[in-house]
Amino acid sequence: MENAGKQVSRNVAVKIKKAFFLISSFYFLIGCANRHESTEKTSTMDSTYETTGSIEILDHSLLSILDSNARIEILASGFKWSEGPLWISDGNYLLFSDIPPNKIMKWSEEKGLEEYLHPSGYTGKEPREGEPGSNGLLLDSARRLVMCQHGDRRMARMNAPLASPKAEFISLADKYDGKRFNSPNDAVYHSNGELYFTDPPYGLVGNVDDPKKELPYQGVFRLKKEGSVELLYKDLSRPNGIAFSSDEKKLYVANSDVNKIWMVFDVKADGGVENGKIFFDASSYPEPGAPDGMKVHSSGNIFATGPGGIMIISPEAKLLGRISTGDLCSNLAFDTDEKFLYVTSNHNLIRVHLK
Repeated sequence: MENAGKQVSRNVAVKIKKAFFLISSFYFLIGCANRHESTEKTSTMDSTYETTGSIEILDHSLLSILDSNARIEILASGFKWSEGPLWISDGNYLLFSDIPPNKIMKWSEEKGLEEYLHPSGYTGKEPREGEPGSNGLLLDSARRLVMCQHGDRRMARMNAPLASPKAEFISLADKYDGKRFNSPNDAVYHSNGELYFTDPPYGLVGNVDDPKKELPYQGVFRLKKEGSVELLYKDLSRPNGIAFSSDEKKLYVANSDVNKIWMVFDVKADGGVENGKIFFDASSYPEPGAPDGMKVHSSGNIFATGPGGIMIISPEAKLLGRISTGDLCSNLAFDTDEKFLYVTSNHNLIRVHLK
């Protein structure tokens, strides 16, 4: 009986030790989680930038990308009309256009705001009004800067390395069917190297009624690899932002007019498009702002500027959420790791923290 009692005592002691170990482990994990959460909050919230706007989550799936309390920071201000943000990963900086003063600006966490290039979209000698500067910016496969030039009415490439910018340009396309473009606005490269771009009249001093306007429509075009230009679509009043779906089987085009719609096209095997239809209709949203720039997140969701700021739309055309910056938004860009969303918002440059 004595041995049996000792065995019972040992069993009880073992159970107590196991219970103590489990309880200790539990509190240790809770402590680690709290410390991790505290670290995340500190790194996210510890910022000297002024914040603005608000975020509305309409679908739970968006929470994997964006929190409703994520910071919306004003990084820089004082622009005439900011546009065309482009993240440069091999330098950790952002380029964007300020269209009326004909400049490209540069922003980095290290140095803040700097002038990058002037002139950027109009190289003529005669002074002109309106919106002469560059608009959409992008990189080709050789990581050279390509821009939509309003004033010079063409798609062009900067004839200088990114690290040593110069206002020297090589024209990639300036005419279709012998007629000058209106003012190329936004563009996107297909993975095969072909360039798709939109051509509304915003860069013309007189807009759609400008006497120098040569094309009778506002087109969506493709610059083929061998150098020829193809008209893809001409039935939109103000084609603007343009982006491919993640698999490049769809082409999205924003129409920045009062009807507030985004179109979607099937991309054919030869690179042409077909079956154009309305993808998303925001005409019922009363807030100021029209469809403008857009980018497709790695999730497949479309971040598109529009009424009230930025609309986040699923590939199935469901509105998942909205980001308001407190002002009109023109275009946006992700950094390399999609940790941040950079937004050109009228006079401001905005940054939104993502997950």
